[in-house]
Amino acid sequence: MQSKPLFTGVCTALVTPFLDDQVNYPMLEQLLRRQMDAGIEAVVLAGTTGESPTLSDEEKLEMFRRAKAFVGSRCKIIAGTGSNSTAHTVELSRAAEETGVDGLLIVSPYYNKATPEGLFAHYLSVAHAVRLPIILYNVPSRTGVDIPVSVYRRLSRIPNIAGVKEAGTDITKITRIRLECGDGFTVWSGNDDMTAPIMALGGKGVISVLSNVLPVETQALARAALDGDFDTAAALQTHLQPLVELLFSEVSPIPVKEAMKLIGYDCGGCRLPLTAMTEGNREKLRQLLTRLLDN
Repeated sequence: MQSKPLFTGVCTALVTPFLDDQVNYPMLEQLLRRQMDAGIEAVVLAGTTGESPTLSDEEKLEMFRRAKAFVGSRCKIIAGTGSNSTAHTVELSRAAEETGVDGLLIVSPYYNKATPEGLFAHYLSVAHAVRLPIILYNVPSRTGVDIPVSVYRRLSRIPNIAGVKEAGTDITKITRIRLECGDGFTVWSGNDDMTAPIMALGGKGVISVLSNVLPVETQALARAALDGDFDTAAALQTHLQPLVELLFSEVSPIPVKEAMKLIGYDCGGCRLPLTAMTEGNREKLRQLLTRLLDN
């Protein structure tokens, strides 16, 4: 188990900027600089928000290399290397480790719908193949499988399993993870609307979509919670909730990419099969961002 969390507070699940359907590296550097200026200590590249299913392995590895070279020691780069093939996940994770990234985010296998024993074997295979810290990623709404606490308990004994990005909706599961896995197994919220509640139960932060758009405010929420100031954390959670709802009003990352464009960071559209945001929701998003940024 990790002696201390890989990060605390906010880790931004960064969008992948495109220009003419190619990765826009100058914009990627702008986004990374903005996150660091806001005090964000870690970002995930090629996660769900980064459109990992439509990125090639070559694109992912080039992003990992360039991003780590750009941020140096100022920010941790966590590489999304999960897939529904254990062999492919191992291969990509090993290649990512060679790029100098600081950790890996490994989504549970999707579509296959592995058994608990299969989930354990999948993650164990990856952990044995690399030296980097690994964050498990449980997102049952996308994978069709909810990783059981019993699997977390077994994996928490593996030295380079750092913890879990928990993006389920069962808040009581957080207490069971904390009871059965101990303090060395870190829980991070995977849902922006559950950051304060999960941190109140001992979570150490959030892997956030919201912080693409409002990194300073998201960081303030998480820092208040880390400091035990849950009055402030709750107020910020409530204040930001309308934007969180709009950022998930359509399949993510469709809305967050539109939001980035609206605030002056044109990251291009999403790759197919994701399409543009509907005009009605786009207008709601524009109006809300205008109000938030004017205050």
